[in-house]
Amino acid sequence: MGALMTLELEPDSPQHDLPWIITFGPLNDDEDWEPVVCGPYERPHAMALAQHLVADEDVMAVVEPLLPATELRQIRSAIELSQQNALEDIDEEEEDDSLDTDLAHEDHTHEEEGMHVADEPTPDEIRAGFARLSARLTT
Repeated sequence: MGALMTLELEPDSPQHDLPWIITFGPLNDDEDWEPVVCGPYERPHAMALAQHLVADEDVMAVVEPLLPATELRQIRSAIELSQQNALEDIDEEEEDDSLDTDLAHEDHTHEEEGMHVADEPTPDEIRAGFARLSARLTT
């Protein structure tokens, strides 16, 4: 039997209406295979598929919503919120367990790594991409 991880949402959470994906991966660190990402699905379908698979297989399934961000600013805000939440969790752990956690951070620029940065897509270009993807999923 495997393991299933997902968000605990309030019944009226707007995230219920987002598209959801499932990432299936190794249950143990001993296993070395690339995770498989499936979706998008409606949340009830994603949960049912994941539950059935982990009932029969020794895999981990992570069911999570996709954030259909259409602007770089939205993505940055989501990342900042996640980082803040992680730091708050670390602070709580340190207070609770007196843990000594050292977070290393290195700043890199794309130029230093010789990486070409593409032009930022516009919200309209991203929405058009959503439409193309939807059409492919429904054919």
